[in-house]
Amino acid sequence: MPGLHFEEFEIGHVFHHSLTRTVTEMDNMLFSNMTLNPQPLHIDRHFCETQTEWGQPLVNSLFTLGLLIGISVNDTTVGTTIANLGMNDVKFPNPLFQGDSVHCTTEVISRRESRSRPDAGIVEFEHKAFNQHDDLVAICRRQAFMKKRAGGA
Repeated sequence: MPGLHFEEFEIGHVFHHSLTRTVTEMDNMLFSNMTLNPQPLHIDRHFCETQTEWGQPLVNSLFTLGLLIGISVNDTTVGTTIANLGMNDVKFPNPLFQGDSVHCTTEVISRRESRSRPDAGIVEFEHKAFNQHDDLVAICRRQAFMKKRAGGA
């Protein structure tokens, strides 16, 4: 697996993820419908054009969050995560629209040994998503319970 182990994360390192994704209308509609979210701000173009300041549908913020973290996995934690422990300080400072292309960065904020498991540690990441104009569209802190290398300390 290409994921990094606990010991390999250096505090302050920033990953510039090579994966990018253009968000489509289908992504937004499917996600909103699968999560039973009837908010017209995401699924009703006419409503958005006539009754919102945006003039177009906004991408569902939870899709944006999932995409942000998903893009980071290949470079950081694929196959080496035991569990996500939490996400906090989640913000969406600018809107993401259908047709926008997302690129992301991840910074290693902190890490510490597990108090309960000698084979694991906790790494805190700060994930950021940007649109094609480099506007910050999402940011969050995530704490991940990470495997150590076999026999590692």
